[in-house]
Amino acid sequence: MSWSFPAETQEKRRALLDAVEDVRGVLAAGAEEAEASGTLPGASVDALYESGLLTLKLPQALGGAEADLLTQLDVLEAVARIDASAGWCLMIGAASLGGVGAFLPDEAIEEIFPGGRVPKTCGVAMAAGKAVPVDGGYRISGRWSFASGIRHAQWVSGGALVDQGGTSALERITFTVRTSEVEIHDNWHVAGLQGTGSNDFSLSDLFVRKAFIRSPANTSPQRGGPLYRLGRPGYVTNEHCAFALGLGRRTLDEMGNLAQAKRGYASPSPIASRGLYQRAMGECDMKLRAARALVVDILQAAWASVCGGHTPEPWLQAEMRTAGTFTTDVAVEVASKAFRFGGGRALQDSNILQRCLRDINAAAQHLMVNDSAYENHGQFILGLPNADPMG
Repeated sequence: MSWSFPAETQEKRRALLDAVEDVRGVLAAGAEEAEASGTLPGASVDALYESGLLTLKLPQALGGAEADLLTQLDVLEAVARIDASAGWCLMIGAASLGGVGAFLPDEAIEEIFPGGRVPKTCGVAMAAGKAVPVDGGYRISGRWSFASGIRHAQWVSGGALVDQGGTSALERITFTVRTSEVEIHDNWHVAGLQGTGSNDFSLSDLFVRKAFIRSPANTSPQRGGPLYRLGRPGYVTNEHCAFALGLGRRTLDEMGNLAQAKRGYASPSPIASRGLYQRAMGECDMKLRAARALVVDILQAAWASVCGGHTPEPWLQAEMRTAGTFTTDVAVEVASKAFRFGGGRALQDSNILQRCLRDINAAAQHLMVNDSAYENHGQFILGLPNADPMG
C-alpha cells in the first residue's frame, strides 16, 4: 500500500489530521476490545496502517509522511485523545518505523520494504541484550521488555551492548529482526495501557547481519531530511508530550461530561453548578494549555536547529526530555482530579475516568519521562560538568 502526502507543511498537517478523523470511529469502537484482549484489535491496526498514520516519521523516499515536529505533536495528541492505547501504539510504531527507514542501509531496506511495501514495526530502545561480533554480523541474545504493538508488528528492533571480549569499552547498537524470529512472552498483565500489547520478547544467540545493525551514536541517516538529525533523546521526546496532552484533554472532556450528569449529595443540581468543580475545570484547562505552549516553544527551537543542519545541543535535548516529563506530570494531576470528582462511579471498570487515571500513570513509568529528566535539566542550568540529557 502507498500513500501520497502533500509536501507543503500545512497541507500535510491537514491531510494527517483528516486521516485521524477518518479512523476516529474505528479506534473508539476498538478501545474496549483492546483493553480486554491486551493488544489492539485488527480493525484498529488496519485503520492506523491504511490511513498512513503509522508512516508519520517514515522518510518520504520510502512513502512516508516525514512530518515536522509540530505536526507530529498535533497528530499524536489527537489520536491519544481518542484512545490511549491506540495513541501509544501509534507513537511507538511510527518512531520505530522511522528509525528503520532512515538509518538502515539499502540492503536491509530491500528486505524490510519488499517491493516498496511499508511494514508494521515496533521497537525497544533499552540495550537489554548482548551482541557478540562474528563474521558478517553479530550473534545476539537477551530479553527486552515493553515491546508495544509487537503482536501486530512484522519487524522488531532492540538495543544491545557489544561484547568486546572483556574490555571496559561499551558500544551500543540497535538491531532489527523479523518478529517471527523472536519469542514473545505473554506477560502484559498490567494496571494501565492494557491495550498496547507491550509484551517482552527474547532472542537466544540469533545471527543478525551487519546490514540490520545501526549504532545510535555513530550512524548517519541514509535517507530523509531534518527530522533524522534530532539525535537522542530528541527524536522521541515530542511523542511523550503529545501522548500526555492528548490523554489529559480526553480526561478534561470526560470531566465536562461528568459535570452535567452527576449530582451532588442530597442535591438536585449538577456538580457543574459548584464553584469547586468550576475552579478545577478552569485550572486543569490552563495547566494543559500552559504545558502545551511550553512544548511548542521548545520543539520550535529544536526544529530550527535541525533545519539549520545541526543536531540540537545537549542542553536543548535536556529541555525536550524535561518537557515530556513535565507534561506527563500535568496530565497525571488532571486525571487524579477528575477521578476524585468522579466519586464512587469512577471505580467501575466501565468508567473512562479510571482508565484515564491508570493509563497516564502507566505512561509516567516510562524511562523517558521519569524524574531524572528534572535532575539532568537542573545540571545544565547550573552549568555542571558532564551534564547529560539521559544521565
